[in-house]
Amino acid sequence: MQDSETIDQIDDTPIARAAQAAVQAIGRAGEGLPRPAATRVIVVANQKGGVGKTTSTVNMAAALAMHGLRVLVVDLDPQGNASTALGIDHHAEVPSIYDVLVEGKPLADVVQPVVDVEGLFCVPATIDLAGAEIELVSLVARESRLQRAIAAYEQPLDYILIDCPPSLGLLTVNALVAGLEVLIPIQCEYYALEGLGQLLRNVELVRAHLNPTLHVSTILLTMYDARTRLAAQVAEEVRTHFQQEVLHTAIPRSVRISEAPSYGQTVLTYDPGSTGALSYLEAARELAMRAVPAGGGGSLVGQQRDGEPGRSAPMAQHGTTEGNR
Repeated sequence: MQDSETIDQIDDTPIARAAQAAVQAIGRAGEGLPRPAATRVIVVANQKGGVGKTTSTVNMAAALAMHGLRVLVVDLDPQGNASTALGIDHHAEVPSIYDVLVEGKPLADVVQPVVDVEGLFCVPATIDLAGAEIELVSLVARESRLQRAIAAYEQPLDYILIDCPPSLGLLTVNALVAGLEVLIPIQCEYYALEGLGQLLRNVELVRAHLNPTLHVSTILLTMYDARTRLAAQVAEEVRTHFQQEVLHTAIPRSVRISEAPSYGQTVLTYDPGSTGALSYLEAARELAMRAVPAGGGGSLVGQQRDGEPGRSAPMAQHGTTEGNR
């Protein structure tokens, strides 16, 4: 029989810790998450490409929906990768976010349900969105067109996640004006913080002039490889800079996460037991359990539900009104 010291050493190995975390995550997967008092509109942004932005958007959204919440993903990237990952058709003739921003079509006319996940919905992006940056320049209230569309959407939602393109143009500005919180995915690789300063400055500019309720609420570490010293160093550096915002859960490098979009799925439906799926479940739980700071604004969308007090009507509370923007 092994003595207790030997058993403790075995239990402290990386594989044992990962197994224990997996067991805990699976055990909590069936538990519901509290509904926010008001719709949380979260902008997922990072001007640096290849950081896992779209992957994090769709998987966090799916994880929240699987916990019984109603979630809408707005695909604001002309590449339409979020639409692909959710199995949503987004060829040129499909009504999309382009029609909402440029043509003024109601958001309800372009929302599509995600077949694999109950409670998850998507506003697709088509290639037409590539020209929207130029077309928006001449339009009235060009920075707040998405905000107006979301405010007019009457279906109750718990979360709206907006997937931004890897740039700081008018599409991203529309997202920042419409949002309440910013979630920044940062990859655990060299140059992880490169370009982040400009994004934070843009957030402050939007906060100062267009949307006083906007704030960076969450930073998610992605592509974490526990076998490398570099990943640990980057994670430590990010946690030093952003002590309160960084989630405890880091998303590991995972073949399953990379494979899932090619099947039109999130990793949570493609391989629910994989480390990537379990990590996103934990990250979503952390996000949901974080309270919105006082004065952070209220609901943009969602009528009051039966038996659910405190749901605000559209435009009831957002900290700013159209008149003072």
